[in-house]
Amino acid sequence: MREINPAYEIERAVAFIRAYCHQAGLNKVVLGLSGGIDSSLSAALAVQALGKENVLGLLLPYRKSSAHSTDDATVLAESLGIKTKTIDISPMVDAYFAMHQEEADSLRKGNFMARMRMSVLYDFSSQEAALVLGTSNRTELLVGYFTQFGDGACAFEPIGHLYKTEVRILSQVLDLPQSILNKAPTADLWEGQTDEGELGITYPVLDEILYQLTEQHIEVSETAKLDYPLASYQHVMKLVSRSEYKRQLPPVLE
Repeated sequence: MREINPAYEIERAVAFIRAYCHQAGLNKVVLGLSGGIDSSLSAALAVQALGKENVLGLLLPYRKSSAHSTDDATVLAESLGIKTKTIDISPMVDAYFAMHQEEADSLRKGNFMARMRMSVLYDFSSQEAALVLGTSNRTELLVGYFTQFGDGACAFEPIGHLYKTEVRILSQVLDLPQSILNKAPTADLWEGQTDEGELGITYPVLDEILYQLTEQHIEVSETAKLDYPLASYQHVMKLVSRSEYKRQLPPVLE
């Protein structure tokens, strides 16, 4: 796995946020605070870049969301001194499915929740004259672990260059709350859901394989000397290839 200088990466991300906002002629950002490590790190970096008075965190729970997620997001906001607003998205989500799609499964409902949350964020960005700050990391972006036009929609991604394990390193350096550092990564879209459970692989192994594939450009074959089972590489390659459309702008016929 690549080695990073945490202090340098923090400095780079802070400068990126500040420069992008300046280029857009805005000095505020709004982001969704899920209580997870990615949104927490993004918020902390934004505070360093713009000041706590220019960062608004939205807590957007669904009725089945874990209460711990809201608690962790609140603790994070209080530690950073940023303003927050809580909006329960349950009435918006439930009304649609009750009227039109009663048989929808958890995945469809989860994607709808993600897009509803982003709709709220963009409405607040208009009200606050702010940019929507993305919270996706490099790992999620590479394997497509995000909802297209949901959490994948934003103005810019300040931690999009960091693997998940690197997000954890920077979060530890910035001394984020232990409750956030210690929890299992989850999008909290349904009870018991975890990132690693859905992805079918742990983040440390996934990050290492992604690094080898995308930055070291290793050969993957039955005869190649690999650090992990061939099936693990094939699994990751499939995750990357089948989500390629998510990383592209909608194609236009020339």
